[in-house]
Amino acid sequence: MPLPVRVIAPSRLAALRERAGLSKAELARRVGVSTRMVFFYEKGRHTPTPQRLQKMAAALHCDVEELTGVRRGEERLVDLRFAAGLTLDQAVELLRRTCVGRDLCLSAPRLSALEQGRPVLGRNWRDRDVVGRLPTALAKIYGVPVRMVVDAWMRTRPDESAPVHPRRQPQRGSSDSAEAAWRSLNERQQVYLGEILRDERMTETEMWMRRTHHLPVPRPAEWRKLPLALHAPADVVGYTRLQERLRRKGVHDPGAGATVHALARRGLLVTSTDVVHHAEAGEVTRVRVEMTRRGRAAARAGLGERAEQQPDTPLLSEWLWGVMARVADAGPDGLERDALSGRAPFYLGVGYKNRSAGRPSRGFIDEVPVLAADGSHVVGYRWKLTPVGLRHAFEYLDEYRRRYPQVDTTGVAALAGEHS
Repeated sequence: MPLPVRVIAPSRLAALRERAGLSKAELARRVGVSTRMVFFYEKGRHTPTPQRLQKMAAALHCDVEELTGVRRGEERLVDLRFAAGLTLDQAVELLRRTCVGRDLCLSAPRLSALEQGRPVLGRNWRDRDVVGRLPTALAKIYGVPVRMVVDAWMRTRPDESAPVHPRRQPQRGSSDSAEAAWRSLNERQQVYLGEILRDERMTETEMWMRRTHHLPVPRPAEWRKLPLALHAPADVVGYTRLQERLRRKGVHDPGAGATVHALARRGLLVTSTDVVHHAEAGEVTRVRVEMTRRGRAAARAGLGERAEQQPDTPLLSEWLWGVMARVADAGPDGLERDALSGRAPFYLGVGYKNRSAGRPSRGFIDEVPVLAADGSHVVGYRWKLTPVGLRHAFEYLDEYRRRYPQVDTTGVAALAGEHS
């Protein structure tokens, strides 16, 4: 039986080796093979084992996907195994230690059939409840999130239903305690808490942009401490961004300190001070505020937002599902490239990942080139749903409608009708 392998692109290997400044002999030493074998790899005459492929990627300071040519967000089951550096036998050995591995009588031929998209025969393989436990076991031995295994499974086996379905849970609104905490505040305190939440979100976005541009990012425990005030004349040091927010709301005055301390006494904020250097004022004391989880929940309740919750595997958040719906609503022509800004492509777009050392995106949308009328050149790009993006949308449409009823899914439903 032919076993699935991931071949490396010879020209890609040579280019990456030269970029890393390594000779064939040095790369061979780091991988643990002969120089002649590296020569064979670069000529496409041999394919490295998963372990050697992983060592090669480490030596070249790249991802395994860069060697195999598989774009981020297009991984199949075999790619996840190769990225983990496991052979079929090694993966099966680990899986047979799990309950689901024993229930399915996992073997190398069966795992190979699963990875090749062929029917898998054997006891319990038609039991969806048993098979539905396998992605979690695979995720554990491959060291990836379960959603990556589910997405890879759906790419590998496109004619089957999704292996995992989310638990049905009632919608949760804001908790009674959060609403009670908000109602206990006077109008001024509510304005303060709401503006601090907005400033925290703006800071979070700024940290995200720094990360995507490979700039240093402080720990969340540090950047969540928002500058509130400097103990120096305002005509010398100016106002902090949070003070400017409060000034626009008409509540920044000598009573600010009392308001902040009242919020802190209720456990909604934590205040701290440090000393910073100002170009004109010299060393000045800075007051910072940090929202507690209770304060964040109270602010969300007061602003009419539902309690934050992580979507069940393998569902998207409401925000990302809304992005998918927008792309679907654009129809067969796709959505203008510039219509999607911010972080969405890093979570959904093929070829993206959400941070420098993070996991690949879901691969649910892709930038498709638009050719000129005569086909001579590319005039632009548009976002379209990928095949696995379409499958995900169709498979979980009813569940998304139940969880996120305010998201318009007309475009998704229309596509589902066309493909039914």
